[in-house]
Amino acid sequence: MSHEFELTHDIDIAATPEQVWEAIATGPGIDSWFMGKSEVEPRVGGRGSLTMPGFTAESTVTAWEPPHRFAYRGTPDESGAFMAFEYLVEGRDGGSTALRLVHSGILTGDWEEQYDALRKGNPLYLRTLEQYLVHFPGRTAVPVTAFGPQQSDQERAWAGVIAAVGLTEPVVEGDKVQFTIEGQDVAGVVDVVVEPGFLGVRTDDALLRFVGGGGMLFTGHHVFADIDQEAAARTWSEWLAAAYA
Repeated sequence: MSHEFELTHDIDIAATPEQVWEAIATGPGIDSWFMGKSEVEPRVGGRGSLTMPGFTAESTVTAWEPPHRFAYRGTPDESGAFMAFEYLVEGRDGGSTALRLVHSGILTGDWEEQYDALRKGNPLYLRTLEQYLVHFPGRTAVPVTAFGPQQSDQERAWAGVIAAVGLTEPVVEGDKVQFTIEGQDVAGVVDVVVEPGFLGVRTDDALLRFVGGGGMLFTGHHVFADIDQEAAARTWSEWLAAAYA
């Protein structure tokens, strides 16, 4: 069974339209707040890609009007499922920007669960975009993706990560975070949280994102420092494994 969908999300960001455009319509910009590794060919008809461990999703740019409108459409899979994204950017008085995301396409299989994940996840990533532009303007990040071991349920997956970063329930935005990874102390603050599937922690040089569902959590971190991406991914994989040991 297939299901056509459309979701619309709005957010106001304390950044200029040009800054927002760089963040949503360039590979390095997208890498600084969204999951995976992205590439964008800057023209209508240009090719785009999003790479996660084990797969790459291809897309085609369908609108390129800097800094006001950017859209792309994913290549349909064998079932006919695809996703399309349109960003509408409007400057406001005082140097802020209103951003609208229209996310549409066709879902197949267990589409209701997929739709629910998109409905909840899109605003969370837009919040991460906002955090990026407000706290790390003019910088680009190295994306770090790592997967933890499958757990029996999402509550156990959530509890393991919460304990590993030194938090206790209930977790709220503004909570202080303190933990150690590879002998290095990490201090930060919770900037986004939706239990039991999304935790965002902002540090002085990173936006740490813990994302999951169905008993799985993975990192979609954005590190604003010169690091070895592959080594960092291995380190975080080991850290996640230890969180459930």
